[in-house]
Amino acid sequence: MKKTPFVTKEQLEEIAKAYPTPFHLYDEKGIRENAKAVREAFAWNKGFREYFAVKATPNPFLLEILKEYDCGCDCSSLTELMLADALHFDGEHIMFSSNDTPAEEFAFANELGAIINLDDFTHIDFLEQVIGGIPETISCRYNPGGVFQMSNGIMDNPGDAKYGFTHDQLVEGFQILKEKGAKYFGIHAFLASNTVTNEYYPKLARQLFELVVELKEKTGCDIRFINLSGGVGVAYSPEQTPNDIYAIGAGVKEAFDEILVPAGLKDVAIYTEMGRFMMAPYGALVTRAIHEKHTYKEYIGVDACAVNLMRPAIYGAYHHITVMGKEDAPCDHTYDVVGSLCENCDKFAVDRMLPEIDKGDLLFIHDTGAHGFSMGYNYNGKLRSAEILLQEDGSARLIRRAETPDDYFRTFDCFDILKDMKHPQK
Repeated sequence: MKKTPFVTKEQLEEIAKAYPTPFHLYDEKGIRENAKAVREAFAWNKGFREYFAVKATPNPFLLEILKEYDCGCDCSSLTELMLADALHFDGEHIMFSSNDTPAEEFAFANELGAIINLDDFTHIDFLEQVIGGIPETISCRYNPGGVFQMSNGIMDNPGDAKYGFTHDQLVEGFQILKEKGAKYFGIHAFLASNTVTNEYYPKLARQLFELVVELKEKTGCDIRFINLSGGVGVAYSPEQTPNDIYAIGAGVKEAFDEILVPAGLKDVAIYTEMGRFMMAPYGALVTRAIHEKHTYKEYIGVDACAVNLMRPAIYGAYHHITVMGKEDAPCDHTYDVVGSLCENCDKFAVDRMLPEIDKGDLLFIHDTGAHGFSMGYNYNGKLRSAEILLQEDGSARLIRRAETPDDYFRTFDCFDILKDMKHPQK
């Protein structure tokens, strides 16, 4: 699959006049079309809802777009809950899926009426103590242990993950929660990350559907929803074939009709918590080449660094790069594309075949719309970049300004240095 930017070089140069590189750019048209497709793919299930994983891209402007398609928020922290509440998502549209959860976060989630998804058996008593009872609607996260395998091999190793109830804990946990006053139940599982196969959700669904039938028989609990969580990935590499959400939805429906409908569970709602699939392909990190270096390798230095996109540095993750204006030029130069951090892993690409790059060229780093800006940090005193929305009419809207040195030093208020601090000339 050819990777094509959703913006032209001319558009980027105009945007960069107002908002200097580096910046994250999002494609409103693509986001909307994808959200619509997800709804259509699961329209066969009357209770379906996508709870967008806020951790992936916690920007209120983008959450407002998803809200138009009845998406909810999957929150994992206090501040994510605060963001969802500030955007007027009601409790039914907030899923609180956290782990090692502080008491105040459970309390705030309960105050908002959010659906609390418990990560551990011991959290049943903990939650009861924190909020003085158990909510009427409650969910539990399941971890089957072992490895999760599909036709193309082992996808992940749930047995090594810190999350979730074991099978026996889940059965006992449902019984205890029912005794403590819970009336409506849900189950949740996340067994593999960034899968690029239409097989993942249907196989996970079958496993969870069979478990739900067992739980109903053993506990008599009223199970209202099954949360397939995230894990549906994107094709970061041009060699990969993107997931087909319609095929995925049809595969889940087939399992639903075979397992849940005969068990009298045809009204169970299907939930998802996709972050990467919802947003990653519709965001890019735009950066400019500012240096070149010719030593033991050929290096291109750009004005972005791992604080703007840390996935390549910490995972060795692949992100495709387009040199704007040279899309049809031969990729006959081998480069390491690097940032300026004092860490040798600060590389967006290693030994990457690209067109010849000149200083001043704009580089479009693909698929950063999820787990891009949100994983940013301030090492070396670097500042987080701006986020810009390319609107459907082609105009650019600033949806988060770039950090300034004043932002970086703001938490030093207890030291009397800010009033004497010199600022560089603009």
